[in-house]
This record gives sequence, structure tokens and C-alpha cells, in this order.
Amino acid sequence: MLATKLSRPLLNFSVKALNFKNAGNGFRPVQRFCFPFLSPCGSRSYASEVDQIGSRAVLITGCDSGFGFALAKHLHAKGFIIYAGCLQKDKGDGGSKDLDNMNSDRMRTVQLNVCDSKEVDRAVEHVNSSLEDPEKGLWGLVNNAGISTFGEVEFTSMDTYMEVAEVNLWGTVRTTKAFLPLIRRSKGRVVNISSMMGRMGSPARSPYCITKFGVEAFSDCLRYEMQPQGVMVSIVEPGNFIAATNLYSPERIKAIADKMWDELPEIVRKDYGRKYFDEQVSKMETYCNSGSTDTSPVIESVAHALTSTAPYTRYHPMDYYWWLRMQIMTHMPAAISDRLYVY
Repeated sequence: MLATKLSRPLLNFSVKALNFKNAGNGFRPVQRFCFPFLSPCGSRSYASEVDQIGSRAVLITGCDSGFGFALAKHLHAKGFIIYAGCLQKDKGDGGSKDLDNMNSDRMRTVQLNVCDSKEVDRAVEHVNSSLEDPEKGLWGLVNNAGISTFGEVEFTSMDTYMEVAEVNLWGTVRTTKAFLPLIRRSKGRVVNISSMMGRMGSPARSPYCITKFGVEAFSDCLRYEMQPQGVMVSIVEPGNFIAATNLYSPERIKAIADKMWDELPEIVRKDYGRKYFDEQVSKMETYCNSGSTDTSPVIESVAHALTSTAPYTRYHPMDYYWWLRMQIMTHMPAAISDRLYVY
């Protein structure tokens, strides 16, 4: 009887040409599939928007390129006052130059290295002093700044682990703690950019996975604490958008690989051999070439988290292969998911 009850909802799923092919690391669905409790083809229905967007200010970290740069322009177009945190502003490089050239009083670039406590504190002072009414606070904080690398555990130095964590995890914690008083005043929003790699591990990605798992945990704890304060905390978990974010280029992959090999202990080089090492680098190159170049699903997810009267706890802007893989790896026994996707 229980089996009958569980099977009935499954019969209502609408599946469109759910074909599979060997993707080298498991099976990949080629076509999209739909669920009746979602709006067409998997996108969730959106609630009404908050009012007075034109008087609300949002700070975004990591606006030199990628998601941050695109998000700053998108939210500005929606009417927000934007504080775009840029690592390269003092040098006049990166996205800060293009954003400044917009010549808009609602687009304000800020020098911001999330690894530097003094810079973060100065950014807080700048935002607080330039807000039209500081007592009303800052509506939104988007922790977007991040870096990535690759390499199996024995190939990755401790310095690399700490460098990635300093930006992705501690940078998120540091910036959030600094701006939280302003966010609490407005009963606003914190949006943290995590990753599907914050929900499931992957070979050769442990430095990145560790930090994004940490961002997930930090975000959940913060959400529990901020709920009584009227502050909403959302997590955005993008799929593979490497091709769109400039995290990797063929030149960067080669530079990382060459440096990694040169710094390996002799015993590791001898045991694994150059052939195995090069094969793993080649897999990373293939993965980087497979990513989506359209960042709009991520941008729209962040915008919804900032504007909706009922934002979601988690957003999953990714294609259905990665969505399905994430569900299997997080909900099914590890023996099954490992066999499908890892071994």
C-alpha cells in the first residue's frame, strides 16, 4: 500500500526525451525534463517583488569580472544603488573601469579585497557614510568573490588550500560580519554564492569543495540566527559555468599544472608518474570546456533572492545533468552515487 502511494506522484512526472549517453564520468541526460509542481521546464514560480527598489542599496563582492560584474550591471538596470566591490579598483584594471564609465550615481565602485580586514572595514565606512540614510541600513550583501583551483590531494600544497579558503570561505565570513549591522538595520538580505561543489565532492577539486561546503554551513547557521532579526539569507549554487567566469583559461590551467608538478615531493612524482599527472590535467581541461557560457540563470537567481518578498533558501542554476547528479549524490547511498559518477 505504501509503495502504491509513493508511486502515484511519480506517474505524473512529465519526461521529455530523457536520453542518456556515457559522459566519461557517469551518465548524462541530454534533454530537459519537467515536474508538474514547478513552472514549465523546471523553473520555479516567482513571488511578488519588494517595493521601493530605487532606494535600496546592495554591495556585491568580486565585481572585477564574471558573475559579479554581470550582476552589478543587471541590478543597476533594475534600479538598485550598487556598491561594486573590486579587487583591482586601485589599479584601474578589471571591471571597475567599465563600471565607472557608466557615469551613474547609482553605480559606485569600491576597492575591496575580502582577504584584507582593513580594506573590508574601510568599505563599511565608505558605504555607511555615503548611504542617504545610514539608519535605514544596507538592503543587500552578495558574497560573490571567489577563486578556484584543481589538483588531487597529494598534488595540492597546503599553501594552495589556505589561499583558496582565505578568499572563498574566510572572505565570505569576514565581509558578512562587517556588513551585518547595516543589513540588520534594513532587515535586508544576504546572498552567498556557493556551488554545486558545496553539496557534493569531486576528484581533484578538494580545495574548492572544502571552501564551498564551509560556505553552505556558514550560510545555514547565519540563516537560523538572522530569522528572528528579519534578515533573509539565501544560497546560490551554480553548476558548471567555468567557461563564463574566466576562472580558467588554457594558459591558466597549464600554469597551475606546471607549478604543481614542479613543487611535488619527489616520492609523489615517482609513485604517480608524469603520464598519470598529465591525464588528470587533461580531464580538467575537458571539464572547463564543457561549461555554460550563459550566466543569466545565476544572475536571475541572485536578483530573485534580493527582490522577492519570499526568497528561496537555495537556488540551483544548473543544467539538468548537474541537478540530477547533485540530487543522487546527496540523497542516495554513497555506494550507488560513487559507482555512477566517480568509480
